[in-house]
Amino acid sequence: VQLQASGGGLVQAGGSLRLSCAVSGFTLDEHPIGWFRQAPGKERVFVAAINYSGGSTYYLDSVEGRFTISRDNANNLMYLQMNSLKPEDTAVYYCAAGDVVISKKTSGYRYWGQGTLVTVSS
Repeated sequence: VQLQASGGGLVQAGGSLRLSCAVSGFTLDEHPIGWFRQAPGKERVFVAAINYSGGSTYYLDSVEGRFTISRDNANNLMYLQMNSLKPEDTAVYYCAAGDVVISKKTSGYRYWGQGTLVTVSS
């Protein structure tokens, strides 16, 4: 199983980025997926999650209304659209796939991508 995250980079505050995560060796369509982030010197924290069908989503309060998680089950892809970025959004972003139940905890996810760095300048 491999999750390959991409789309990170350097952006000015107020800008946008779209993160992608390609999944191989694992059928995504029956599993919840999530995005987490880890800033330097801090713990990995939940950002967004979506259930297997796309019918339920959860967001970190500070990104609600700015970030949108989505999935393309037919192509085993997942996305995180990030708008109105702020310097405090700077972190390494990780995609993850879980087992059955949508979760905000790292323990709820079995498979993890390698991370993609997002840097937001002020």
